[in-house]
Amino acid sequence: MSAYEFILTANTDGIFALTLRRPPLNVLHLPMMAEMNTALEAAIADPCIAAIVIRAEGKAFCAGVDVADHAADRVGDMIAQFHGIFRKMAATDALTIAAVQGAALGGGCELAIFCDVVLASDRAKLGQPEVQVGVFPPVAASILPFRVGLGHATELTALGTVIDATEAARIGLVNRVLPADEFDTRIDEYLGQVRRLSRPVLRMAKRATHLAAREQVLAHLERAERLYLDELMKLADAHEGISAFLEKRPPNWKHA
Repeated sequence: MSAYEFILTANTDGIFALTLRRPPLNVLHLPMMAEMNTALEAAIADPCIAAIVIRAEGKAFCAGVDVADHAADRVGDMIAQFHGIFRKMAATDALTIAAVQGAALGGGCELAIFCDVVLASDRAKLGQPEVQVGVFPPVAASILPFRVGLGHATELTALGTVIDATEAARIGLVNRVLPADEFDTRIDEYLGQVRRLSRPVLRMAKRATHLAAREQVLAHLERAERLYLDELMKLADAHEGISAFLEKRPPNWKHA
C-alpha cells in the first residue's frame, strides 16, 4: 500500500489499483495530480502489470479539476499536470480500467473515458459541463470521437450534456453498467478475468489494438491543448465563466 496523501495505490497479482481519496467529490487539484503522475510513472514502467484500475472513495468518482486551478496564473501548470496523466495512460500497454461508482464530471469524466474499459455503477452520471464555465475539455475532445462518434462527442463537449450510465452504455461511452449494491463484487469478478490471462499476451493484444488510435489521440490532444491555451484563454468569456463559478453567480457572457 502506498503512502500518498490524496491517492492510494496497490499492486497485487498484476493489477495496479489507483484510488482517488479526496472525498466526497475527489476534485483534482495540483498536488493530487502530481501524485497521480508519480504513481502512473511507476506503473507504466512495470512490464508485469496487466491492468491499471482507477477507483475512488466517496459518493463521486471525480467531479473534475479544481476550477481555481483554471485561473490565468495556474492554467499552464494545471494543463501540464492534468494532461501528463493521460499521456502516461496512453503510453502503457497495460489495460486501463475505470471503476466509476458515482458521478464522473468534467476532468473526472475525462479520467474515466480515457481508460480502455469503463465499468459504471447504475447510479453513475457522466458528462463534460465545462462549457458552462466558459472552457472546453481538450482530453474529451480528443478521445470522445473514437469512443462514441463525432455526433455524440459534439453534444457532450459543445453542449455540456450530462447523461446517466444507461445512456452512456447505449452510445458506447461505458462498457458495462453494474448494480450499485453489487459494484465492488462485480468489479472484482471482472478483474478475475484479467488475472487468468497471460500478462505479456494481454499487453501485446492491447498494443496491437491501439497502434493507430494511440498516435491519433495524442496528436489530437496536442492540438486541442494548444487551442485551449493559445486561443480559449485569450477570450474574456473564459475568464468570466471561471470567475462567475468561483463567485457563485451567473456568468455575464460577452461572446468575445
